[in-house]
Amino acid sequence: MHRRKMLKMLSALPVAGMLPQGLSAMNSADSVNPVKGLTDVSGMALSSSVQKSPIINASEHVWLMNDPRFPIDPEISTCPGSKPPRDYSGEHLIEEMNTYGIDKTVISHVCYYGRNNDYTVHCVKTWPDRFAGFGLLFGNRLFAPNDPKNPERLEKLVKVDGLTGLRLSPIQDPQRVWMNDPGSYPWWKKAEEIGATFNIFLAPQQIGQVADMAERYPGVKIVIDHLAMMDITKPDSEGIIPLCNLVKFPNVYIRTSMHNPSKQKPPYRDVWPYLKRIYDTFGPQRMLFANFFEYLIMKDIIPFFTEEDKVWILGKTAEGIYFNRS
Repeated sequence: MHRRKMLKMLSALPVAGMLPQGLSAMNSADSVNPVKGLTDVSGMALSSSVQKSPIINASEHVWLMNDPRFPIDPEISTCPGSKPPRDYSGEHLIEEMNTYGIDKTVISHVCYYGRNNDYTVHCVKTWPDRFAGFGLLFGNRLFAPNDPKNPERLEKLVKVDGLTGLRLSPIQDPQRVWMNDPGSYPWWKKAEEIGATFNIFLAPQQIGQVADMAERYPGVKIVIDHLAMMDITKPDSEGIIPLCNLVKFPNVYIRTSMHNPSKQKPPYRDVWPYLKRIYDTFGPQRMLFANFFEYLIMKDIIPFFTEEDKVWILGKTAEGIYFNRS
């Protein structure tokens, strides 16, 4: 579904029983227009703390199909059977950001390019006030996790190329353990030294690997992508419980993606109880959102976030992880 159609659909949703008392359906013209200033769903101006905090979409992909500077090479792609239907360029992403009132976006290097991070680097360096980005280097169809050159590869990506760190995707290796294998320790150590962040795309049964490394390297900020791809039809012990158990590690953050576990159409009400448990466990300061349509849901429809919660979830958490790194 095109994002503009999603915006119209969400703005037309009935909100009785879904929003705090006194809130009505959002006025999309005011809510997404950064020139008019941020407003809540009733059209009232938000608190100064909300207005001063940037809105940050914590994960979008970008790519170009036919630019010789940034070729898509199936030989190194981590999704060689997939081909994008059209360009989704940095310029287009900025247009979408302006439509939705998003100040900054974190680019998740797309699988089409594999370990060639050039286009993500290009976007981050071309629009440093709008983008941060993380790349792909180690894992399935990438550099072997135990390659001794990995620490220097990571350091170049962060120190020279200007990316924040990596996406690690153990979910693509369900029968293989490498994220917390001793052969991976050198680049985890390097990440701690240089302040790199790891976004981790994994399945619930792989959460133990994250726990191991979060404890070994507490200086590495770890963001769990897509709610660990939990299956909400399975027992809590196979999904939400192990995910919430990561709260004991203060360097672990949760990025919401309600559409992944949901079995329903937007606004994904079947995932709200799980989102509430994550919120109650981790708190808003360790939560961040991604995707334009989810911004509208998190900002205007979820009933249990306060305005101060939204300051963190809609931008301040991501700003500290990806933009204001020490």
